[in-house]
Amino acid sequence: MLGFDENAGTVTLSPALDAVVPGRYGLWFSRDTGHARLGEIVHRSPRSVTRRVLGVDFGDLALAARGRFSGWFYLSPRDLGYPFEEVEIPTSLGPAPAWLIPSEAATGRWAIQVHGRAVSRAETLRAVPVFHDAGYTSLLVSYRNDGDAPSSGDGRYALGDAEWLDVESAIQFAVEHGAREVVLMGWSMGGVTVLQTATRSRLAGVVRGLVLDSPVVDWASTFEFQARLLHLPGFIGSVAFAVVGRNWGGRVTGRDGPIDTGRLDMVRNSARLTLPVLLLHSDDDGYVPSDASHALAAARPDIVAMETFSVARHTKLWNYDPERWERAITKWLIELGAK
Repeated sequence: MLGFDENAGTVTLSPALDAVVPGRYGLWFSRDTGHARLGEIVHRSPRSVTRRVLGVDFGDLALAARGRFSGWFYLSPRDLGYPFEEVEIPTSLGPAPAWLIPSEAATGRWAIQVHGRAVSRAETLRAVPVFHDAGYTSLLVSYRNDGDAPSSGDGRYALGDAEWLDVESAIQFAVEHGAREVVLMGWSMGGVTVLQTATRSRLAGVVRGLVLDSPVVDWASTFEFQARLLHLPGFIGSVAFAVVGRNWGGRVTGRDGPIDTGRLDMVRNSARLTLPVLLLHSDDDGYVPSDASHALAAARPDIVAMETFSVARHTKLWNYDPERWERAITKWLIELGAK
């Protein structure tokens, strides 16, 4: 349900769990042909929630009957007001587009932002200001099969097991353009992707640390959780995850080959991690449970710091409390620089 009151500058939505959390958010409407930015809650009842409309980027909100709540608040680097470049990163599959937002001074510090599954690099724009203020050049990348970068032969996601190769290419690009040290930040599936990069890449020596927002740390627990969301027994998710790791699984998934599911469990493989990690996760995530993040923090307290939210939902921690989110990252970056 969606109702726009142009005179009041508000939109009324069904009270879904994401829609009732305080903060600033995006709203995709009319089958994603329109986008608006929403602010504070002005009224809430058991059957609806009304929020302030901060702006409509495109589309006619008055004609929209349905919408999709989103953590995307910015859609382009232009929305941030920083100078930026459209660049292409050479990968093994071809050039992958990226946004390059340089720091004000040539510090040699770069932050590479890696978005999650079924979204695009625009998801990561929220992180640019905090890294820019800390003197980092930001590189917001695309990767295979995300709709912007080249597709692999099968056109299927590998859950981080192959996407990390494109992040490695982004590190190579950064080094060739002046980076001396790199921080990788991954969102949702981007989290497991940068964890794979840090533990498998020949360029991992350039990486100083990892920031993970609502990350997948262990796909098995995520598959089980999502099965339960579909009102299925959790073991159905476990079976589905096991299938993608089998040689014959491609007959079901459409992939050309199996995924190394064991390598993607970063709790079990926590000993492979050698870099400082900042984990940002909400315990009510609703898509990727935070259990594995807590388990990784418990397994590696020597290098993992965790900032736990309680009501921020999935990849919407900045939207819910940008001051706390940015403060946690700034503090961690300062500590990283002191090491």
